[in-house]
Amino acid sequence: MRIGVPRETADHERRVALVPDSIAKLVKAGHEVLVERGAGTEAGFPDDQYEKAGATLVADFTAAVQGAHVVAKVQRPSADEIAQLPTGTALVCQLAMATAQPTIEALNARQVSVLALELVPRITRAQSMDVLSSQATVAGYKAVLMAANALPKFLPSLTTAAGSIQPAKAFIIGAGVAGLQAIATARRLGAIVSAFDVRAAAREQVQSLGAKFVATDLVSAGAEDKGGYAKAQSEDEQARTLAAIGRHIVDQDLVVTTAQIPGRAAPRLITAEMVRGMRPGSVIVDVAAETGGNCELTVYGETVVEGGVSIIGARNLPATLPLHASQMFSRNVLTLLQHLDKEGALTLDLADEITGAMTVAHAGTVRR
Repeated sequence: MRIGVPRETADHERRVALVPDSIAKLVKAGHEVLVERGAGTEAGFPDDQYEKAGATLVADFTAAVQGAHVVAKVQRPSADEIAQLPTGTALVCQLAMATAQPTIEALNARQVSVLALELVPRITRAQSMDVLSSQATVAGYKAVLMAANALPKFLPSLTTAAGSIQPAKAFIIGAGVAGLQAIATARRLGAIVSAFDVRAAAREQVQSLGAKFVATDLVSAGAEDKGGYAKAQSEDEQARTLAAIGRHIVDQDLVVTTAQIPGRAAPRLITAEMVRGMRPGSVIVDVAAETGGNCELTVYGETVVEGGVSIIGARNLPATLPLHASQMFSRNVLTLLQHLDKEGALTLDLADEITGAMTVAHAGTVRR
């Protein structure tokens, strides 16, 4: 099978879909890989590494996708890129499903099969293909570093010639993969860490990392779906959650919010009134900014200051650590391609529980 790897063109995107190590494995398995020149440069993988891995370097997007059975990207293609994709090819990428319908329709009109990486099912067999988890690990780590950089104080306790410094207090909202990584990172940096999540499984995970679990009484066994994600709350549940967060947030120095619901806008968990009740100099990093934000005052890609509190609308945090983010993303894509490879040919078996769940368009039909 021929696999095309173009350079990413989306704003602020520095990752690459396949790194040289993964390409070497594909080439060894008998596949041909075309890589656009410069595709991995910003992630720390120069062209010569791709050549050594056995890839064929090509000049531009058109050449990278020409005759490709599969095109692997990080972000969904632009309208110009869609127009250049060959009829009958399969596209593997993140689609950002909440706003992807026009893109899916355009791809389908060109008879392109589309597999959305964010729709990898949460089953044991597909864990190694889960880009949401791998990239959330990066986001949770970087969010704490961003907050620490913006905070006007130390995170750890220090004993100095000028006296003792008390540790900062960090509050993590949402204890999924990003939240747990944020907890672990804040703990490693010496902060006093607390966390909140409505899912019953989250309490033990938070406590195992040495953080305090907030508002245990709000935990519900029915708060997560079969995939392990949080469900939308009822109005009464939302009111109780906001009250609990409002009571706890007032004396926190650093807040990282990571709560998201797949396919829906992020739940609003921090109101403007809560922000105004926080101490000046406090920092909120909203990892859910791209899907609307957990904080009422969040502006995607910008930093808003309200009453001395900085609210950072985090933009594409995995792309800010492109080398390791690309390595992890690439391993996910490699495993998926190996799953789709049947005797050297691309096979899209829609009856397969992994392939079928991820395929949003195929053979001229939009499936979701």
